[in-house]
Amino acid sequence: MMSHQTCSDTKNIGYGGGMTFTFGIYPGGLLGDETGLLAPVSPDDPASITAALRELQGDAPEFLVRAYRSYADPGRAPERPEQYAVDGRRLDLVLQYRERSGELAGWLDFVRRTVRTEGHRIALLQICEEPNLDLPPVDGSIPNVRRAVVEGVVAAKEEALACGYGDLAVGFNAVPSFDPADTFWPELGELADERFHRALDYVGLDFFPDVFRPVPPGRLADAVRAVLTGFRRDSLPRAGIGAAVPLRICETGWPTGPGRSEARQAEVVEEVVRTVAGLSAELAVTGYAFFALRDTDSAGSGLFPHFGLLRDDYSRKPAFATYRKLVAELTC
Repeated sequence: MMSHQTCSDTKNIGYGGGMTFTFGIYPGGLLGDETGLLAPVSPDDPASITAALRELQGDAPEFLVRAYRSYADPGRAPERPEQYAVDGRRLDLVLQYRERSGELAGWLDFVRRTVRTEGHRIALLQICEEPNLDLPPVDGSIPNVRRAVVEGVVAAKEEALACGYGDLAVGFNAVPSFDPADTFWPELGELADERFHRALDYVGLDFFPDVFRPVPPGRLADAVRAVLTGFRRDSLPRAGIGAAVPLRICETGWPTGPGRSEARQAEVVEEVVRTVAGLSAELAVTGYAFFALRDTDSAGSGLFPHFGLLRDDYSRKPAFATYRKLVAELTC
């Protein structure tokens, strides 16, 4: 049985020294699947989103609102995310590259302009989205994306410091790779110069345990531990990224739907979050963001429309209360 670890317990085993553990969530209905974007069955309701965010945040001094913006496409998800970045909530903002020409000058201007105009409400600025995953909705399918990551991180950090946003953390994310022939990390390492390593504040991991690769009963915590440990100790060193660079869980979740009960979703959320928090000291994990706040379509087919802690009408699934409890207990 998994022990119930508190924030103070985590600090007592060595997680501290000025580091924090913060939570967040993506509050929009729009999402991407393996083929493209899925629109929610009903438009986002800002009042319902705000109420849910307040409830999840509780008394936590900080809670992050994950949002996405594309350089090559004017779309945003959710719409006007700044309206939610109030009362101790700040943005965990993803800047997607999506530029199929591979040009960088306009991209770097876009990165710098975002920092200048919105840095006051940004806690985390993620440069590119899943640059090691070759699927249409994300950046791994885009030419020159490795250089877009490296130069984007440097540009964002330089602009943040120039603007006085010293607490704006700049990073990038990736998905786990189970292919020993994968060249992403060494190729990134070849491009990553001293400026990049000096600018890099964190690396994010997107992973969805027991979703796309089923996990045998009773092995969920072991699977989470194996993925995080492999990412920290195998993938990141291949790019020259050391153990002192914090790791954050940027996207993770477990969908409901046929054969996947709402009760089981709550159990998975509890076990995964507690396992991640339990690794915070060992692997320098400093945060966790859930994907997503509500379903895209609670009556839809397949996995992707059902990731929410809420149904598409904003009614609560049991996992909503579970996540709220974990935020209150484990925020440091």
